[in-house]
Amino acid sequence: MSKKSDNPQMVMCGLDLLLSELPERLKGAKWGLLCNQASVNHELEQAPEAIAAKYPGSLTTLFSPQHGYFSEKQDNMVESGHGVHPRLKLPIYSLYGDARRPDPQMFSGIDVLLVDLWDLGCRVYTFFTTVVACMEVAAKAGVAVAILDRPNPLGRGEEGPILPPGLMSFVGPHEMPLRHGLSLGELCCLVAAENRMDLELFVLSARGWQGEEFSRTGITWVSPSPNMPFLDTARVYPGQVLLEGVSLSEGRGTTRPFEIWGAPGLDPWQVAEKVEPKALDGCTLRPYFFEPTFHKYAGQTCGGFMIHVTRPEALRPVRMTLALLSAVARTHPGLWELREPPYEYEHERRPLDLLLGDATAVDRLVKGAFARDLEETWQKGLAQWRERCIPYLIYPE
Repeated sequence: MSKKSDNPQMVMCGLDLLLSELPERLKGAKWGLLCNQASVNHELEQAPEAIAAKYPGSLTTLFSPQHGYFSEKQDNMVESGHGVHPRLKLPIYSLYGDARRPDPQMFSGIDVLLVDLWDLGCRVYTFFTTVVACMEVAAKAGVAVAILDRPNPLGRGEEGPILPPGLMSFVGPHEMPLRHGLSLGELCCLVAAENRMDLELFVLSARGWQGEEFSRTGITWVSPSPNMPFLDTARVYPGQVLLEGVSLSEGRGTTRPFEIWGAPGLDPWQVAEKVEPKALDGCTLRPYFFEPTFHKYAGQTCGGFMIHVTRPEALRPVRMTLALLSAVARTHPGLWELREPPYEYEHERRPLDLLLGDATAVDRLVKGAFARDLEETWQKGLAQWRERCIPYLIYPE
């Protein structure tokens, strides 16, 4: 665990630093901004409005990731084209749809693309994929990219297999683990270097962050997408997102998505007896029955659990969810099945293969393999990942 900040109120995001002092590189330039409604400063002012007020005429174009600029769209719902900011009257280009990347013409009127998005420290949270696509297009267009960095809500720590090239997709744009442990700025620097992008990339780093977990930063949590309402949602997400690839409900259609999960016919007490105890470090499973209002099993009563995060620093969400899936497979054979494609624009490969990043592990998990045995096969890759990250670390441990 990283050293804890003595004064959590001292952490300032890249957006706050931009608003306090204009970097030399941005002076006289025209800017685009990739953001959504969660892109706010420490006073909870929206980034476009705050930037436009501070630097009139500099901001000319807005871009939005999955879920839309206002984060109003549910998962896999494609926005209905582009739009215009209701107050600033700037164009908003949606980067989630058939193309899933900006048309080079969208960059024709800007010199620098600012990026201010929450990354949840998880490969499959698609905002990062959108940023990578923007970096690729910007490199060819001669546009610089500036990351207005924010802390990783989960702090340091990595889990899961290293994604192989054969499983790359919209939920996996680079060879990296499921939980990566970096800030968005650090991750972008790593990808730009490893992919040999001819790109002018710079990071306005979050001042005062030392890799600690989000609750110690003093930053207000703002939901970055419709099913990420609370900090605890983000804490369990790197594991619970795997449920998108199986027939179990991940809690969409409830008030606590990803924290609530289950399926009709699941006996939570029976499952709880078979979960590997070590996998529950940092959390408590509470038997829970729920009825989703939409998505999987809408209107049906599901047996399952509410996950309560008790010690965030000890929680290993990927390990936790693997152990939960294993316990259900062993106590309720056949209750959960692998979902078939399509999933996030993929029409052939199995969704859980893309999410987890290890097809062999998926086959073993269906048969009830223990989380500890699956994790053991990934340790060499994770050690190599930690070595790969060292040159790009911005924040002291």
